[in-house]
Amino acid sequence: MEETDDSNANKKCTTKTRSFRGRTNPHKHQYQHQLIQYSNHFGFWNQNQYNPRYYPALLPLPSPIPLHLALTPPLPQNHNFRSKTHFHKPSCKLNNPPLATSSDTQLPVVTISPAPEPEWVQRRSKVAPRGGDGRRMMAAKTQALVATKRPDSGGVEGPVISLLANHFLVQFDPSQRIFHYNVEMSPNPSKEVARMIKQKLVENNSAVLCGAYPAYDGRKNLYSAVEFQNDRLEFFISLPIPSSKSRLPYGEFNDLKQKQQQLKLFRINIKLVSKFDGKELNSYLSKEGDDWIPLPQDYLHALDVVLRESPSEKCITVGRSLYSSSMEGTKEIGGGAVGLRGFFQSLRPTQQGLALNVDSSVSAFHESIGVIPYLQKRLEFLKDLHQRKTRCLSGEEKREVEKALKNIRVFVCHRETVQRYRVYGLTEEATENLWFPDRDGKNIRLLSYFKDHYNYNIQFRNLPCLQISRSKPCYLPMELCMICEGQKFLGKLSDDQTARILKMGCQRPKERKAIIDGVMRGPFGPSGNRASEFKLHVSREMTRLNGRILQPPKLKLGDGGHVRDLVPSRHDRQWNFLDSHVFEGTRIERWALISFGGTPDQKASIPKFINQLSQRCEQLGIFLNKNTICSPQFEPTQVLNNVSLLESKLKKIHESASNNLQLLICIMERKHKGYADLKRIAETSVGVVSQCCLYLNLSKLSSQFLANLALKINAKVGGCTVALYNSLPSQIPRLFQLDEPVIFMGADVTHPHPLDDVSPSVAAVVGSMNWPAANKYVSRMRSQTHRQEIIQDLGAMVAELLDDFYHEENKLPKRIIFFRDGVSETQFYKVLQEELQSIREACSKFPGYSPPITFAVVQKRHHTRLFPCDSDPSSTQNQISNDNIPPGTVVDTVITHPREFDFYLCSHWGVKGTSRPTHYHILWDDNHFTSDELQKLVYNLCYTFVRCTKPVSLVPPAYYAHLAAYRGRLYLERYESSTFMGSSSTICRAAPPKATPLPKLSENVKKLMFYC
Repeated sequence: MEETDDSNANKKCTTKTRSFRGRTNPHKHQYQHQLIQYSNHFGFWNQNQYNPRYYPALLPLPSPIPLHLALTPPLPQNHNFRSKTHFHKPSCKLNNPPLATSSDTQLPVVTISPAPEPEWVQRRSKVAPRGGDGRRMMAAKTQALVATKRPDSGGVEGPVISLLANHFLVQFDPSQRIFHYNVEMSPNPSKEVARMIKQKLVENNSAVLCGAYPAYDGRKNLYSAVEFQNDRLEFFISLPIPSSKSRLPYGEFNDLKQKQQQLKLFRINIKLVSKFDGKELNSYLSKEGDDWIPLPQDYLHALDVVLRESPSEKCITVGRSLYSSSMEGTKEIGGGAVGLRGFFQSLRPTQQGLALNVDSSVSAFHESIGVIPYLQKRLEFLKDLHQRKTRCLSGEEKREVEKALKNIRVFVCHRETVQRYRVYGLTEEATENLWFPDRDGKNIRLLSYFKDHYNYNIQFRNLPCLQISRSKPCYLPMELCMICEGQKFLGKLSDDQTARILKMGCQRPKERKAIIDGVMRGPFGPSGNRASEFKLHVSREMTRLNGRILQPPKLKLGDGGHVRDLVPSRHDRQWNFLDSHVFEGTRIERWALISFGGTPDQKASIPKFINQLSQRCEQLGIFLNKNTICSPQFEPTQVLNNVSLLESKLKKIHESASNNLQLLICIMERKHKGYADLKRIAETSVGVVSQCCLYLNLSKLSSQFLANLALKINAKVGGCTVALYNSLPSQIPRLFQLDEPVIFMGADVTHPHPLDDVSPSVAAVVGSMNWPAANKYVSRMRSQTHRQEIIQDLGAMVAELLDDFYHEENKLPKRIIFFRDGVSETQFYKVLQEELQSIREACSKFPGYSPPITFAVVQKRHHTRLFPCDSDPSSTQNQISNDNIPPGTVVDTVITHPREFDFYLCSHWGVKGTSRPTHYHILWDDNHFTSDELQKLVYNLCYTFVRCTKPVSLVPPAYYAHLAAYRGRLYLERYESSTFMGSSSTICRAAPPKATPLPKLSENVKKLMFYC
């Protein structure tokens, strides 16, 4: 069998030939002469007659998704296609290849970007010898990268629970060779057109490619299970796509007869890059050989492309997810957007072998409707546009319209065409004032042109036209344009849109599992034919595995209450403060209240609110003075729009408390963008922590609402909610000692939304300041280069936190446990190399200080889901409960990394939807934790979060870092809005602008948890 497999894998066409000819069309089309001249310049050429089926003309309404695959242009019935092939080493005589009948369409021509590495791809590096501490080292330019090896075979603590994971085992033949070819297409097409070119190339040249049906990633990578005859091949493929030459300044307004569909010629160069088999990958997965052997990413990437080939042809691809309207249709989410269902797919190396991770996915897309109705839905001020067709746009309104439409693709509905246009901006003049030159140079009024040529009267004459060229004046009236289907909504979703999208993606475990199983067994699942050519077999059954349920820790509450310790025994592990106090309550003597907006009745409820909040604080062991330092201040909502006025109001209140105000409670009539200004002014200029709430919530004044408010206030002013009854040293005595303090750090970076190419990213680092409780965290924030993931000022921030820790504990921490949030797997080793070095440099600033460091990456944005199931393995059908897995469920076998130290922990109870466990991947571990020790540590810390009385889904240091980074983003929000408007005419930037520094925190709040 092996011999047969090898011979098939290595088969190569050996027939020789001098020419490659096909039938010749006697009709001499004007474009044919250009093709002959073009091909003669490069060598031999072949002409294959192409007889496409005739399709009716494109209607104004778009076809079902995927539009770019479903549309076929109207062509003359006798129109001919020609493919031309040029061989550097002509060696095969081939019969006339089969005629292609694939659909062709017009899409904007864009530059192909390099293929993104899949999430399992690790950074390639030269191999270095294994270090003496048992970890593998990979050489880098500046210092060795170290990835911690799993210290044991997994944890053992906790009762076992039977689970299913949405990982599907992929079996591959290690002896199967794969041939990797680089593809260059000129001119550079879009991914959709590139796939069409590849499809036609394969269909027309099957014999040249030795019968192979290669997998293509839509960019530059082509993978074949059979080696082509020649290492270098050159083809010429023509498709009926309007060329850029037809886009004249007045191209849209040429007579329809002059807009005949033209062929567009593409030159395709295919070059063999490498050959590889799966033996190294098989060895890596089976843990054979040396520990330091890196993951063979080439073969893994090739298999990933193979498994994505079939669904990519049928779906809209967004990152690693694929979407289609045929998957339960679309749903309007408001604002000109629709929610579309799809699925995520990724090939991952795991302990059980290769696994395909498949999950349900939902994303927002632009609704495929007319531009005018789209704007009516998207922008509130244009809601009545149909009733006011003569209205004009103000300068601010025009900027909003341009921002809403920029870079969206549209097509026209007043004539038959498949051409798509990208919106680059709006015309300066209104439609009624626009003129353009015809071919003879004569100026024609746009309104007259449409009346004369299409018998159409432009209705919205006072609106600008769409500008569809970067440099040339090429205009389209808005009312004649439709939004193309299948475009991801890249703008920032509103709160309502976000809620609707979340509701669409919120499925209980049984429903989610059914959706995933449907994908695997349906038409979008891995293609049997394609996979079999590469000798792949994908299981259609989810992975069955065992997890463990960690037991909840005993908690310590305040001494003033009747209940001073408890074990959360409910199924959701939630507890309450009935007959108990917070662990450390604060005394708030000097505080004030300010109101923005509100009805007279709402304002009249303020005294009742103050009284009830004070009483609820007292019940929780927190003292809140029933008398404010000054009478409540009532301001109109408009004050939030005026930054200088808002600052003067807040400073005046602070001065009334002799500049010693502890707390400012702000009540708002509704959510307002001035919230960001209020927080920035209070925490940087005035120097007071604030707590905001809405009048809507004050109307209820439930005990739960008041308790949640009290917990947040207590934490911000310096108190804490709960502590572990059994201290960390008593739980992990091998590593922790009472007299050897440990600091827990968390770090995160938040980036601006996708359409913002100006604003800086914001990095935040937090550190625990008390030992052994480890439940109070101080933060540091910095702005940095736009979309820079590596934390640039990490060393300085860590040094400041270590200095703060020294002042609190009178000694430096013996160990550092560092949790890094927001890192994708492709960046693991770059982050480790640079940020670990930054932490060490921060430690070196203290003489003789070099503590052991544990560096763990925390991931919530992954797609592994766990489902509880019947533990009877003989059951023919897995019985899925509709409940989520219980808090404390941990998995560190089967679906985890084959060699490195990682685990999945679901520390929270999923009230809605399907729980997403958090993935912890330990990249560096000087402290030599065992699996049980680290899992117990992380799970217990999840009970110490200050804002609630239940375990949270993310380890608190990482959670607090996320909140602090978000607060830093708020500080820059006003700056973002002003500068982004100023650069709205820029399509792209050569380099991101220098990051604007964050305002400095006031000394009064610097050491408080103001961000929580």
